[in-house]
Amino acid sequence: MKILIRKGIIVDRNSNFHLKRMDVLVENGYIVEINENSIGVSGIDKIYEAANLHISIGWFDFSVHYKDPGTEWQESLDSFQNAAKKGGYTEIVGFPNTIPIVQTKESLAYFRDFSEKSIVKLHNFGAVTKACEGKDFTDMIDLHYNGAVGFSDGKYPIQSSDILLKTLQYLHPINAILINKVEDKYLGLFGQIHEGLESTKLGLKGIPSAAEEIMIQRDLKLLEYTGLKSDLPILHFSTISSAESVNLIRKAKKKGLPVSCDIAAHNLAFTEKDLSTFNTNLKVKPPFRSENDVLALKEGLKDGTIDLIVSDHNALDSEQKNLEFDLAEFGVIGLETTFSVINMYADLNIEEIVTILTENPRKILRMEIPAIKVGERANLSLFDPSLSYVFEEKEIVSRSKNSPFIGKKLTGKALGILHNSLNS
Repeated sequence: MKILIRKGIIVDRNSNFHLKRMDVLVENGYIVEINENSIGVSGIDKIYEAANLHISIGWFDFSVHYKDPGTEWQESLDSFQNAAKKGGYTEIVGFPNTIPIVQTKESLAYFRDFSEKSIVKLHNFGAVTKACEGKDFTDMIDLHYNGAVGFSDGKYPIQSSDILLKTLQYLHPINAILINKVEDKYLGLFGQIHEGLESTKLGLKGIPSAAEEIMIQRDLKLLEYTGLKSDLPILHFSTISSAESVNLIRKAKKKGLPVSCDIAAHNLAFTEKDLSTFNTNLKVKPPFRSENDVLALKEGLKDGTIDLIVSDHNALDSEQKNLEFDLAEFGVIGLETTFSVINMYADLNIEEIVTILTENPRKILRMEIPAIKVGERANLSLFDPSLSYVFEEKEIVSRSKNSPFIGKKLTGKALGILHNSLNS
């Protein structure tokens, strides 16, 4: 199959064509021609063209919550793929909290077999502890050599200092990374939203920023205690949300500690004040915090303290969301809107956005970075950063509809992807 991308602006700082408007011809999954002059359309099976078409290497989402196997009525692998490709992602990596937990090579094979025929490649974090209970270790070496791209207990922060310390020491010789959600579960117990003036006004128990910050302080102290050295991060903090968290990680990086972190895109778009309507689609963890926290996240993105912006896509059905606020589950879907949200709220230029979506996650996970170059396999995302649209519930391709952006006007949209010899 021949696919022509017509007059797209290439955004790839490692390419000789960076920020140039070019025609790109893909044949049978490979880039066969890149030309500033128009490529002839004879024999072309499909043409992509738009007034402000941009091309980058394929976007990579570092943080999704797989629901299949186990709760596939919320999100099957097929609907995950559909949501990812609509959002412009060619690769995603998910936490191990499925049923069963991703803690054996057989559980990894389930995702690998799907990816062989899928336009979106599904990667996995393997579980650190059995059943993600924080007690006994899984066989992380076996998981590593069978395809796990990193290790995490997913939505369950590692509460045991001993487990975290030994995991760092265990993973370093195999050049693997530990990803930890950061919340002291006792400080955040029964919390519903950010602890502050709004939680008091609304009569809801708060989740204090300290619950996150204390965990980060502990983890950084243990990382320093190990004395481990690496040019790449050994420890990654997932979805931080407070100003002090950014400050702690900034100081750690200046000290040379091998650490990285990400934030969820939606944490840039809302604050605690938006919870006054008790809209359960705004119930997330970590919670939306103060305006000062949001400003600190943006500053952390600008100075490189924050390495990634993720969707933290967590599909939940109506039975989990259409409840009283304190009974509803935490989580929102985000694969279909993350680029738009970053484009609107992160205060980054398009080159910085593309780097965060493409190079940084692959570097952290020790993966090869694709190239926009003749002879390379096509792993491409196509998008228009200026296209505005209203995000309608009827257009959501995820099986679940728990998005806080329904009915909102967004700017910046994915137009298609090419990957694995397939296109959308």
